[in-house]
Amino acid sequence: MLDWIANVFQIGGPFFILNVIFLAVVLALIVERGIYFVGRGHISPHRFLAHLKQLILANDIERAKRSCDSENAPITRVAKAGITRIHKGEAAVARALEEAMVDVTPEVKARIPALWTMANIMTLTGLIGTITGLIVAFGGVAEADPAERQEQLSLGISEALYNTAIGLMGALLCMVAHLVYSTLSKKILADLDAFTLKFENLLGDTIGQPAERDRDVS
Repeated sequence: MLDWIANVFQIGGPFFILNVIFLAVVLALIVERGIYFVGRGHISPHRFLAHLKQLILANDIERAKRSCDSENAPITRVAKAGITRIHKGEAAVARALEEAMVDVTPEVKARIPALWTMANIMTLTGLIGTITGLIVAFGGVAEADPAERQEQLSLGISEALYNTAIGLMGALLCMVAHLVYSTLSKKILADLDAFTLKFENLLGDTIGQPAERDRDVS
């Protein structure tokens, strides 16, 4: 197996090796985004909102803050931004939530566009490797002795096909990962938008309650 892999690298040439490096970068991007979406990006907004609502309605603001600090996720940072401004009025809460959304949005989308770019790069690199392999094949046939022509043609075509294969497989992997992660990021951002709106209304109602109680007392 190791001998076959070494032989493939030797036949594939420099552009094959370059595409292998690109493939390693792509796999690193896919793993990193996968860990993010399964970990920090995988907090249920409905359960988290219900948990915070219970604490805020009980006027346990400090515990609500600690709940936000327990996870370093976009939704917890947005919630904490609103909670920390709860004593400054509805306008301050709304601005804090909007600023937090602006801060966390790039984090959710991070490195996903790079997958589409890498798909194009790997395709073009594979194409260049295919062309150089064909040049080697037909150039070797023209210059080689009749006994060596078959071997030169075989090596050149093998180089071309190896480069085509890794370029297309890498591009396909990038496109599938880009599709999956783009869909996940859009869902997370949509959930964040809905959470922010509901949480802003919750904090607004909480801020208005003391004033209503004061009017009732007077």
